[in-house]
Amino acid sequence: MKEIEQLQARIDELEMKQAFQEQTIEDLNQALTEQQFLIDKMQTQLKFMVGKVKGMEPSNLASESEETPPPHY
Repeated sequence: MKEIEQLQARIDELEMKQAFQEQTIEDLNQALTEQQFLIDKMQTQLKFMVGKVKGMEPSNLASESEETPPPHY
């Protein structure tokens, strides 16, 4: 009879662990889904910003190669 109780206790413990693992997997899946959504959104924003930067007019400042050296050279 004692062996049956020990086996039942082990089964109960395994069932609790399995339920905990299922919840953990679901939580991780939800977090991964949210992260993927954010990554997709950031990629879209980055593409937009790259397009904006490429379309900008050149600066009125001269490039380093066009600058005259300072007087102490």
